[in-house]
Amino acid sequence: MIRRSLGVCYYPEHWPEEQWADDARRIRETGLTYVRIGEFAWSRLEPKPGDLRFDWLDRAIETLGVAGLRIVLGTPTATPPRWMLTKHPDMLPVDREGRPRGFGSRRHYCFSHTGYRDEAARITRLIAERYGRHPHLAAWQTDNEYGCHDTTLSYSPAARTGFRRWLGERYGSVEALNAAWGNVFWSMEYGSFEEIDLPNLTVTEANPSHRLDFSRYSSDQVVAFNRRQVDIIRAYSDAPIAHNYMGKVVEFDHYRVGADLDIASWDSYPLGFLEDRVDEGDEWKRAFLRQGDPDFQAFHHDLYRAVGRGRWWVMEQQPGPVNWAPYNPAPLPGMVRLWSWEAFAHGAEAVCYFRWRQAPMAQEQMHAGLLRPDSADAPALEEVARVAREFGNGAEVAEAARAKVGLVFDYQSAWAWAAQPQGRGFDYFRLVFETYRGLRRAGLNVDILPPGTDDLAGYALTLAPGLLTFSPPLRKAIAAHDGLVVLGPRTGSRTENFAILPTLGPAIDGLDVRVAYVETLRPDAAMPLEGGGAFHIWREITEGAAPIVERTADAAASVRRQRNLIYLCGWPDGMAMARLLRGFAEEAGLPALTLPDGLRRRETEEEVFWFNYGAEAVALAEAAGDDSLPAHLAAADLHRQPKR
Repeated sequence: MIRRSLGVCYYPEHWPEEQWADDARRIRETGLTYVRIGEFAWSRLEPKPGDLRFDWLDRAIETLGVAGLRIVLGTPTATPPRWMLTKHPDMLPVDREGRPRGFGSRRHYCFSHTGYRDEAARITRLIAERYGRHPHLAAWQTDNEYGCHDTTLSYSPAARTGFRRWLGERYGSVEALNAAWGNVFWSMEYGSFEEIDLPNLTVTEANPSHRLDFSRYSSDQVVAFNRRQVDIIRAYSDAPIAHNYMGKVVEFDHYRVGADLDIASWDSYPLGFLEDRVDEGDEWKRAFLRQGDPDFQAFHHDLYRAVGRGRWWVMEQQPGPVNWAPYNPAPLPGMVRLWSWEAFAHGAEAVCYFRWRQAPMAQEQMHAGLLRPDSADAPALEEVARVAREFGNGAEVAEAARAKVGLVFDYQSAWAWAAQPQGRGFDYFRLVFETYRGLRRAGLNVDILPPGTDDLAGYALTLAPGLLTFSPPLRKAIAAHDGLVVLGPRTGSRTENFAILPTLGPAIDGLDVRVAYVETLRPDAAMPLEGGGAFHIWREITEGAAPIVERTADAAASVRRQRNLIYLCGWPDGMAMARLLRGFAEEAGLPALTLPDGLRRRETEEEVFWFNYGAEAVALAEAAGDDSLPAHLAAADLHRQPKR
């Protein structure tokens, strides 16, 4: 069982101290339990080097705690104060064009800079020593939104020095590196590690092996930065530690960061992400502009449940218009409640709203909160209070049900295909997400699986589209598995060093498929499939003994199969994806539906949830094929039924 709670992000340093007690009272009366504070407060905690001022934070924690609130305390390392830059002028990240990214907003540090890493460790230790055993402390948050604002990859002198050292440790000799990268091509061979620069500002494209290794190195720096804070906190505190990841940030390995944490959390902004991060056309975005994409939040809920090994939160939930997307509409009435319940249906322990009161100043003054800047109720406040009333804040509920469908998601594959996409539009995240959307349209629960998964027992259907390589545990798990396994396109097509395999194919035991060549398709040149729909973006011409079970319009193989192993020889469009996945699910014994664009289904151990992301009512009983359900489900509404 898990305990389900609500919370809010609060910034006592933004408001007069005499206002704190009233804010705390109202937060508690709304039905909220958790309050996240402190993650941006370094300049008030240490206005000058060594001038430590924790007294105000002591009083804020006490005021909130006395009101019955539990504190989630952030380390303030995402916003180093201005004096830090004077002390370490070379700490700034550098963009791909070689330009330092200056002070004046946030995340203005390079993960490779050893001086800043020491400063971050120092402030973390001071905070952990002071508050690690505080009775009102419930949890920790490290830093804030690693990788946000394109800050994982830094092309700084510090990164160059660190990368050379990392390469030396990885390869041992420059001769081994030259062989691994294929540097005989274009006379790119190096005489020493000191000759190796970062893979930017090259005349034309950099070696993809070079780029992939730099992505690995950069991810390792995030892991190390986070681990150092975690190790310090654990020395002084038994409270669980979380980090708040973002949506569609793939530049570092979240699984490896999460392995050092107790809880994964993420910041859910459905309307901002629809405009900023969803690869759909204007018609789709108009249809969901006030509701958000019907699958984007759910995908990240399932992803971070995997990253957190079952324990995960929403640390920031959008309550109204945001300030950072190309367009910033207000949510339809009911959507804040729907988003909250959807998170709980996917197993969230807590949903925290960003923020309590809208800021009247600086960059986020146009970002809505649960209160307006004048402290009057904003529209979302009553929806949040309603959610608290509906489930009983802090109530124990069943954990998320294990799904019968597993979908492998791998950060290394995202780095690899970004290094050499071969065609405009080939994006690994998009490929996996479109597969996930197809499964959701069929009404199926999905578990996201790390690439090192070593046991597929219980999964009737497992999919691994676009996976760069098979880890030894996953390869062994597939060999031992008797459920359906769907691979491709582009799955298992490279070595760890980004070379084409001698087998020219997925190189998985029991599946004889070789890729003779690939072609990438223009948006107006999709290849129709015999069964309906088409391949778009990516298509493979294959050979091998694996029987062809479906063809393209020009008679090439589109699906090959041996025993329980299925290979897709291209990237299915929405129609083909839905058709193929329904067929695979039904063969695997999973009842598959054909849901309308805005209707989604989610099972827990005890309930079945229906969520209407549409702007109009939907015929629920008809779509679900279940006369026991209500005939219609209103726009921006949800329905819960006991699991039969």
